[in-house]
Amino acid sequence: MPSYLITGASRGLGYAWIKHLSADPSNTVFALVRIKPSTEEKLAQDGLQGVHVLEADVTDLPALQAAAQEVSKITNGSLDILIHNAALVGGPSAFTTVIGQSPEDLASELTDSFHSNVVGTSYVLNAFLPLIRAGKEKKIAVITSGMADLELVNKHSIALATPYAVSKAASNLLVGKYHAALGKEEGILVFSISPGVVNTQTGELTEEQKKVIGGMMAQFAEVAPHWKGPITAEESVTKQLEVIQRATVEEFGGAFVSHYGNQQWL
Repeated sequence: MPSYLITGASRGLGYAWIKHLSADPSNTVFALVRIKPSTEEKLAQDGLQGVHVLEADVTDLPALQAAAQEVSKITNGSLDILIHNAALVGGPSAFTTVIGQSPEDLASELTDSFHSNVVGTSYVLNAFLPLIRAGKEKKIAVITSGMADLELVNKHSIALATPYAVSKAASNLLVGKYHAALGKEEGILVFSISPGVVNTQTGELTEEQKKVIGGMMAQFAEVAPHWKGPITAEESVTKQLEVIQRATVEEFGGAFVSHYGNQQWL
């Protein structure tokens, strides 16, 4: 009966993780969210049972430590698999390049992205590490992005979402450092995994945003002519889980891989 904790579980990919994992009653599933009541209401509406909802922002270390204590009470001090999905995708820069933005705006978004996606990642991993140490699986998967691949960016001139991509590249190295400290010494698997290009859009886009995204999709098609477009969140979660389940410290420790378990981002 493995235990899972998913951060950023109130919507999008994180919620898809919760739906997928809770479908198996043998799993113990924890959903870490910023606003607990609305998530519990959504779970009830969707008929999802057996999910333990915890409230904490990933940039709030005391709240994360309190959440870890709640998990510990339910699991007798352990956690098998931590999937750190929560992230700040970005503000206006998600649809623009660094060119044409003010240095002040760029610096502000870089700071916010690093605080959530790098500092926040360190907070989450540190808060739940004692439970992972006591778990049977001892696995930590940090959700990242193929946009953080420098070769991809350079080869195909992908200039969008700079703060997000830069912060994810930093997060990947942070994960490598955790592996260096925990992999061989303690047998704890820590690695980064990209979910692929996933269709989680719920709100309306402006015409300009649609144009920009269309251009980005064209770039992706250039990168991978076989690519058929964004996949569903459920498809992504299924593929990611397959990778996580077969991943070992020896093969995947500190790695930055796709939902296929390699460097095929699309």
